Amino acid sequence: MNGSCACGSVTYTTPTKDPIMLFHCHCVDCRKQSSSAFGTSAIFPFFSVADHPSVSFFIRHCDSGRKQHCYFCKSCGSRIIHATILEGGNPGTVAVKGGLLEGLNWSGSMHIFCRSAVVPIPDGVKRWEAEPDFGNEK
Repeated sequence: MNGSCACGSVTYTTPTKDPIMLFHCHCVDCRKQSSSAFGTSAIFPFFSVADHPSVSFFIRHCDSGRKQHCYFCKSCGSRIIHATILEGGNPGTVAVKGGLLEGLNWSGSMHIFCRSAVVPIPDGVKRWEAEPDFGNEK
């Protein structure tokens, strides 16, 4: 899939045609980064935008205790990718901000951190009150 930040300074192509998973996260951090009621992350096999001259990052400390590199465009501020920091290598997957992807199929998305939701969660969707536990979705 092709993606770009809001100003078009950063463009990229994901390593696969479709995401592995699609989440709408209702945690406070995702609400802040999206300036909305939730943030959408499309999970893809690991790829990097770190070498792009218009990209910078900061380190975010998650509720789970994990740390993430949060990559964004230096010109417009669009968040692009979140990558969990692992000792000894890349994380295997990255979370690409869904609103930046052209032609993303939004069906089949799952909701996480529903305990923090400020909008109703649709009936019949897979959901978790906190981080996903794939054996205990509702």
